[in-house]
Amino acid sequence: MARYGPQFGPDITFLGVDRCDWADASTFADADVVILGAPFDGGTSHRSGTRFGPQYIRQTCYLPHDGSRPSLALRVDGLRDLRVYDAGDVEMYSGDAERSVRDLQAAVHAVARTGAIPLILGGDHTIAWPDAAGVAQHIGQGRVSMIHFDAHADTGDIDFGSLIGHGQPMRRLIESGALRGDRFLQLGLRGYWPGPETLAWMAEQGMRSYEMTEIVARGLDECLTEAFAIATDECDGVFLSVDIDVCDPGHAPGTGTPEPGGFSARQLLDAVRRIAYELPVVGVDVVEVSPPYDHADITSFLANRVVLEALSGIARRRRDAADGTVWDPHQPLLDGR
Repeated sequence: MARYGPQFGPDITFLGVDRCDWADASTFADADVVILGAPFDGGTSHRSGTRFGPQYIRQTCYLPHDGSRPSLALRVDGLRDLRVYDAGDVEMYSGDAERSVRDLQAAVHAVARTGAIPLILGGDHTIAWPDAAGVAQHIGQGRVSMIHFDAHADTGDIDFGSLIGHGQPMRRLIESGALRGDRFLQLGLRGYWPGPETLAWMAEQGMRSYEMTEIVARGLDECLTEAFAIATDECDGVFLSVDIDVCDPGHAPGTGTPEPGGFSARQLLDAVRRIAYELPVVGVDVVEVSPPYDHADITSFLANRVVLEALSGIARRRRDAADGTVWDPHQPLLDGR
């Protein structure tokens, strides 16, 4: 059966990188990273529109779409120092959640089993279940830890009579055995959900959830350092899942369930850079960008930069490993030029 192709918007790749076909490994045989679009918002509980997220994350940038982005911070070009391909959108019909998550997991696994890092553009947070499960299918059940940025825990059980939704993927990952609860790190939680019963379930699994009050009191860097030690213990890789609503709505208004009091854009970008540089990242997703609610593309710009920070950090980590060097973030921009 012929594939549908790009589901929403123009048939473009992320900032002009080369395209490939996730179903044909020969088209990305030399890939370090393969980008997949997951235009699904069938699991949304409030405001929809994230099906348009992949298109906007790919295109929202004021610079040429020339497949190059030199990082001022890290002095690497994440789109050229790494071999990055874009496989386009996985066909995901928002009216059939079961089929959509099954097909996305197959696509993610097809990429991961080649050794490339799958980087998935959502879509609502439902997709984290097939994303991380597809990576664990290759690396091993329980061998991948999760660092999860979000305003919400996403550990609900049954919502609207369904096991599949954007408030439940983390529970599905743990219950299925794909990921271990005690290697699940959440940062940025706040607000008024979930309730005591769900929090008790999270505690039983050994999850570590950093609510914003703790992050403010201790400092984000200290919390990240603690989380890194847990994430790398008895695991072979880290999956990074970024729900854009981890940021305060003033920094990311275009999202389905905005919760005041979150990260600044600067905090999120710095944290993603640290994770990609310091940890063995084996998969990434960026989710919950809802363009219909996004004034002046503020949220899409931020999500685009989250992707670039992740790629730049991975590229810098690999360069330092090859050269035997260690990046110094205190180095002035023009030193050595």
